[in-house]
Amino acid sequence: MQPQPDIHHIQSISQLMRLLELPAPLHPLIALVDYSNVPMETFPKGRKISLDFYKISFKHTFKGQIKYGQGFYDFEEGGLAFLKPKQIVYPPEDIASYEGIALYFHPDFIRNYALGKTISQYGFFSYDVSEALFLSAKEKEIIAGLFAFIANELHTNIDHFSQDVLVSQLELLLNYSNRFYNRQFITRKAVNHDIITSLDQLLNTYFDEGKGLESGLPSVKYISSELKLSQRYLSDMLRSFTGFNTQQYIQNVIIEKAKEKLSSTNLSVSEIAYGLGFEHSQSFSKLFKAKTSVSPLEFRQSFNEGL
Repeated sequence: MQPQPDIHHIQSISQLMRLLELPAPLHPLIALVDYSNVPMETFPKGRKISLDFYKISFKHTFKGQIKYGQGFYDFEEGGLAFLKPKQIVYPPEDIASYEGIALYFHPDFIRNYALGKTISQYGFFSYDVSEALFLSAKEKEIIAGLFAFIANELHTNIDHFSQDVLVSQLELLLNYSNRFYNRQFITRKAVNHDIITSLDQLLNTYFDEGKGLESGLPSVKYISSELKLSQRYLSDMLRSFTGFNTQQYIQNVIIEKAKEKLSSTNLSVSEIAYGLGFEHSQSFSKLFKAKTSVSPLEFRQSFNEGL
């Protein structure tokens, strides 16, 4: 007998429904699953799962603690988690994690609609599960209403307007999620300020210890990994607070470090560029001028003239 593959790949919603021992979907490209109707033994435990379609999970309540970044937080009101196609996930061992409702829809369902082109702009599909959207009571009521509307439409006889109506409701659900995530960034100021502080400390240490000369410029992937956050969540959170995504934030820190070196040392522009992690000093000079409107040498000269 051949060993089971490491990843359980689910290609269609119909295949998923069979796996969950549920009736065939009312529409082959979209389905709502109420986990209370799913026998828990049907979930493939201990194996990674990859879906060829989107998933939006709506939990009415979160009991206990949820990991968020490097800490744990208590949430009572329920929330949403998002998954895009081809993401690999590890099924939780805790049966309670499967509570609530999940909306599954295939990319083909929205392909001929504007949403098919704009769905990549909803960054939360790239967030980690630990970065879920936690809802207030009022927000939960709105989301529950949208899920109920979609469920009702799916149980209505399919006609020429069914897909138009469902896609419009799906887009409304995603737009509300965008709004609520923005609220979450704002209301979690303490947590997010701690993340920004950790980011600043991480970058300061990186440059102060000369890691740029050894490892090159710090990448978004490296920074996100060190902070234990998904790349997209970190960029969206930073943009909400600072107006800059992670790459732009890193570049701003690099420019400030460069200004320090230019104004307080006799290092050449090339030496400063290589020390910060640039492979070519021309790339450093180009970035510096784009950010400050002057070249590194012009900045040094103007600074010295002001003394």
